[in-house]
Amino acid sequence: MNLFDVYPLFPIEITRGKGCHVYDKEGTEYLDLYGGHAVISVGHAHPDYVKAISDQVAQLGFYSNSVVNGLQRRLAEKLGKVCGYDDYALFLINSGAEANENALKLASFHNGKKQVLAFKHSFHGRTAAAVKVTDIPKYVAPVNEGMEVNFVELNDIDAVRRELSKGTYSSVIIEGIQGIGGIQIPDDGFMQALRAECDKHDVVLILDEIQSGYGRSGKFFAHQYAGIKADLITVAKGICNGFPMSGLIISPKFTPVYGQLGTTFGGNHLGCAGAIAVLDIIEKEHLIENAAKVGAWLLNELKGIKGLKEVRGRGLMIGLEFEQPIKEIRRKLLFEQHVFTGVAGTNTIRLLPPLCLTQADAEEFVKRFKKCL
Repeated sequence: MNLFDVYPLFPIEITRGKGCHVYDKEGTEYLDLYGGHAVISVGHAHPDYVKAISDQVAQLGFYSNSVVNGLQRRLAEKLGKVCGYDDYALFLINSGAEANENALKLASFHNGKKQVLAFKHSFHGRTAAAVKVTDIPKYVAPVNEGMEVNFVELNDIDAVRRELSKGTYSSVIIEGIQGIGGIQIPDDGFMQALRAECDKHDVVLILDEIQSGYGRSGKFFAHQYAGIKADLITVAKGICNGFPMSGLIISPKFTPVYGQLGTTFGGNHLGCAGAIAVLDIIEKEHLIENAAKVGAWLLNELKGIKGLKEVRGRGLMIGLEFEQPIKEIRRKLLFEQHVFTGVAGTNTIRLLPPLCLTQADAEEFVKRFKKCL
């Protein structure tokens, strides 16, 4: 049997990591400015995280959600306090797409409506409902086409008002910062107006913080720059530093009903132990503050480099847009300068390093980046 050919692969096999560096099977060291799609939040092989996972799997890795799991309760309590949503509830699942699926479904259960408003250039996942609210038509299979979704431009509050005034919408789903869309940031004023419009029309506001959350923006959630609260928040990626896990954070306005939501693997003992360790490390090492500080330095330094069309971002979620395709620059970064980065479209490089990125590593990246221009 062969692997199904889903991704174009670089001819590099990474076998270990430490902090903000990874190493291939030949022992070559790479500076990791991508964190495996923003997944590595507290650094590769953090000793506290390794110990938590190791100790837990030696005791119990998994058991059914039909019995009490005290680790889930500990995680929910800690996450609520750290993120500022301590009066909300937590439903634990396995992936970002699954979190968005459950958010869209719960919203529709809540108000009985069908339509969803999403934003152009958005990305919310590749499963049935999540792919329909993703603005990439080629990802949508015929079986997904029945769901009623409309897209408007990001930051166009007049378009939002026109749509929501129809009274047919169940929810609005928006990323805290658009990732695949090119590190596009919703204006704070737009987010405040969006919140007001959702309240006015009894529409559920879903914040997809899968990539922009967990401290990456310099706040726990990117939407907190606007001083608003969402009804539902989806988290994944950085929640467990590489262990497959996600969560749906749920407003008290929602009433749970047995059978509406469910999961086999979600919230398992091993994942909860890792996720608790991640929050402990974020607090102990002040990683959100580090993301804000090092990210601000990087943004300022990169904006001074000639040849860039635009530099966008908050914290350690940064987009470097060029007038021309960036394929060759990225190739040089990886194979000549040994730096991992991501992309967003053909002209934008995405930086999503671990939140523990040091000032020295940031300076080293800028030095290597300049050599590729």
